[in-house]
This record gives sequence, structure tokens and C-alpha cells, in this order.
Amino acid sequence: METIQIHTESKNYNVFVGEGVSKEIGAFLANHFTGLTRILIITDETVANLHLEKLLLELNSLNPVIFTAPSGEHAKTFDVYYDALSTALENKLDRKSVIISLGGGAVGDLSGFVAASFMRGIPFIQVPTTILAHDSAVGGKVAINHPLGKNMIGAFHQPEAVFYDLEVLKTLPVHEIRSGFAEVIKHALIDDANFYEWLKENVQDLQTIPLEILSESLIKGIKVKGKIVGQDERETGIRAYLNLGHTLGHAIESEMGYGNFTHGEAVMIGMIYALKLSKQLLGLTFDLEEFTNWIEKLGYESKIPGNLSFEKLINKMKQDKKSVRDAIRFVLLEQLGQPTVKEISERVLLEQLNS
Repeated sequence: METIQIHTESKNYNVFVGEGVSKEIGAFLANHFTGLTRILIITDETVANLHLEKLLLELNSLNPVIFTAPSGEHAKTFDVYYDALSTALENKLDRKSVIISLGGGAVGDLSGFVAASFMRGIPFIQVPTTILAHDSAVGGKVAINHPLGKNMIGAFHQPEAVFYDLEVLKTLPVHEIRSGFAEVIKHALIDDANFYEWLKENVQDLQTIPLEILSESLIKGIKVKGKIVGQDERETGIRAYLNLGHTLGHAIESEMGYGNFTHGEAVMIGMIYALKLSKQLLGLTFDLEEFTNWIEKLGYESKIPGNLSFEKLINKMKQDKKSVRDAIRFVLLEQLGQPTVKEISERVLLEQLNS
């Protein structure tokens, strides 16, 4: 088991990574919370069928309450959020209660926002079940979606701990592996050219990636995320760098309809677009053709879906959380491991989209 320490202004906590680490949750609860009253497990339909029974065996004596959300981004709606709060109230959770998030990034975002807003904030624990959640489970950004924008209603609420059990990743379909691994690649691009070269050399097929290589990739990615969050918990500065590829990626997700195009695959297209802009505007020296060939070999799409309107994508990008007064701001790379945020005109963005 690897233990990664996350240090933020509001809270310090550990990310436990390894096969079987979920068996440690019961002991953690006993040691970490005095007078624990109730546990609410928030999960989704897919994860509940695969992994809930195992977690319940670990927590059986604590008689947890279960709330099951729809799978994927459909978990992050006002109605589901309201129903989860209702479940907490009906089962008499209080400030000595704990929420456990069992699922991927969407369930983690929902659970964290429920925890942040219930009684003005109660503790929660992340138990990620996807590769994507190696990113979203760390750092305390929690939210639900609005039809006009992704993650627009949310809070900063750090977990008490993250238990990342690698055994559960064996059940992931390949499109979920691709979705999550895009964030691993993002972490390499914004932080470390050596990490990027290591990924290219060691990852050639996401369907048969050895667990030790996947584990090493995830641990490296979590450390990048933790380092940045530790310096900028509430995204007033460098935490925005973690949004490489997300400005266009979120716009694609929104225009395609949440849940119809995976987050990571949309972000990958956004990263290619940001790399092109970086070469054009900042003189980034980077073999984009080699990168595109590599990610296509891994099964990613590299082009914006042909049915999407560029004008509508531009309008969606104006609603990005980094935007100020409709000015679109992008995370770009001066060089590998040297991200920056730049305001870019609509004209330049459209020219690059059309190219």
C-alpha cells in the first residue's frame, strides 16, 4: 500500500493506494471519529451491483444507510442532489455522521457536495472506483451540473481520506479506462516531461495495461494533483493548470449531452486543441503528430465530433469557470511542465477550430 499525504490550508489527509485498501475503512472510521452516529454511503446503480456488497461486509456492524444515484453524469442533477439530502434527513444524519462516496468522479462530486451542504458541512470519505477518480477524488472540488454549464454549482470540501482500492479497477470497461487515463496524461503534460516520456514508453494498450504500470501511473498523477492543490486549494492561481483541456472538453460534453461522451475523452480532444494553440501562440516545442498517433493508438478520438457547432462551443466556453466577463481563458503550455493561463480572442479560437 502506498500512502500519499495531501496538505491543504483547510485540511491534511491521506490517499491510500493499493489492492485491498478498502478493508482498512472500518478501522479508519473507528480511529478517526469519536461518537460516530450514522454512515451514509452514496453510490450509483452500476457500482452498487459490482462493489457495494463488499463494502457493506466491511462496515456491517455500523449499519450504513444507502443512497443509490443514477450512473454517470446523470448523478449530478438538482433532483438527485435533493433526493440524497432527503435521504440524509429522513435517516437522521447529524454533524457526527459521515458520508462515504463509493463510485467514480460523478458520485464523488455529488457525495462531496451533499456533505459540504448538509448541516453546513459534515465529513466525507472518498472510495474511488474508476481511474478518472484518481483526479477528482483528491482536492475537494465538489459540484453538480446545470444545463448551462458543468460543475457550476458546488463548493470546496476536502475529504477526510481517500481509499483507492486498485482491485475495483479490474471491472472497468475500456471506455472508462480511457476516460480516466486522459487525466493521467494531463498530469504529465502540466508537470513533468519525464513523466510524459515514461507514459509513452510504458503504456501502449489500455486494455492490457499491467496493474503495476497502472498503479505507478496513478500514484504519479495523484502526487501531481496533491502538489498543486497544496499550493492553491481554492483555485485562485495555479490550480487552474489542472484544467488543461477542460475548457473545450466541458463544452463538448455539454453540447453532446452529459453522459453521451465520456469526460476524459472530451478532455483529450480539448488537450489536443490546447496544444495546437500553445504551439501557435507560445512557441511550444512539442511533437503533436507523435502525441496524436499515440493517443489514437490508445483508442481516443482526436477530433471534435462533426455534428457540433463551433459557434455553440465558443458560447459554452464563455461560461467556463475561468472566464471573466465573457473573455475565454485557456490553460496552455509554454513547454512541457510549464503551464500558463491566457485570455484568447474568439477570432483565434474559431480559426483554430476551423483548421
